[in-house]
Amino acid sequence: MGEPARASVLMALADGRGLAASTLAAEAGVAPSTVSGHLARLVDGGLITVEISGRHRYFRLASPGVAEAVEALARLAPSRPVRSLSQGTHAEAIRRARTCYDHLAGRLGVAVLDALVENQALRVETADATSSDPVLGAGRAKRFVLTDRGRRTLVDLGVSVEPPKRRPLVRYCVDWSEQQPHLGGWLGAALLQRFVDLGWVVRAERRVVRITDDGRAGLTERLGVHLSD
Repeated sequence: MGEPARASVLMALADGRGLAASTLAAEAGVAPSTVSGHLARLVDGGLITVEISGRHRYFRLASPGVAEAVEALARLAPSRPVRSLSQGTHAEAIRRARTCYDHLAGRLGVAVLDALVENQALRVETADATSSDPVLGAGRAKRFVLTDRGRRTLVDLGVSVEPPKRRPLVRYCVDWSEQQPHLGGWLGAALLQRFVDLGWVVRAERRVVRITDDGRAGLTERLGVHLSD
């Protein structure tokens, strides 16, 4: 994961979608013949999977855990230097709102989680003293619990609150750009999908998510999310 081209491939796949090798080569800034070797290493390492559709092959992250690892390493890695206006614009958009595998991250993701806690849709419980969060520190890991009030609010919004087996309802990631928790787990994924279905957010290029005018109004009115920008 520490090799720059392979790290770029993993970051490009961190929104959970499958991408072709040619697209990943462009993201990594290497030739198609070079990226094939990197992809083979990542497949062999169990970090990505490959799906064949006709004559094409599409690569995606092997699991949400890989995306969590990528986000965790991004918190530790130094920021890449911005060398152009387009790079600066994209970097700001990534920090404003993006996907982290199948849920929201960036300032938008943090704001959604904060609003759910503030409006008592989620209850925060401090984990036991031996638990640790890689960013928050020893004894400061959190546990978010969906309340009855939150269940009613989300069901009324059309969000599924019944996770499939073997996936936790509520988890959190510590956001690499904000250094604060954003909502993951089944609930985080279900919220993002519902926001897309409602037209509140739209997926843009390279993990960026854009908030629509309807979304800004809906997030405020229905969930109490307040966005400064």
